[in-house]
Amino acid sequence: MRYIRYAFLAILAVVLVSVALANRQIVTLQLLPEGLARIAGQNPTIDLPLFLIIFAGILAGLLIGFIWEWLREHKHRVEVNRKQKEVGKLEREVKRLKGEKHQGKDEVLALLDN
Repeated sequence: MRYIRYAFLAILAVVLVSVALANRQIVTLQLLPEGLARIAGQNPTIDLPLFLIIFAGILAGLLIGFIWEWLREHKHRVEVNRKQKEVGKLEREVKRLKGEKHQGKDEVLALLDN
């Protein structure tokens, strides 16, 4: 299984390097469209290789997806924590009740009941 993972990572690296080599031309990235830039009074631009913009877009998509999923699963994590607390409370109650049941009995008989 480890070799499959290494092979996948090697293929992914080759694909990413080939995309980077094929898209080395410089492009201008503008923060705002021209209409909004006129209203705002400024239009910051930056010149970057196209592959950096592609990789930044992929990275931004991954981060947005991870954050979205983490927020979506919040209700499940809260439910699990609530159930874990309830299980702990019930385990303590069972232990207390077993102690009351065996109170005044011989220790050997109490062990056999368990």
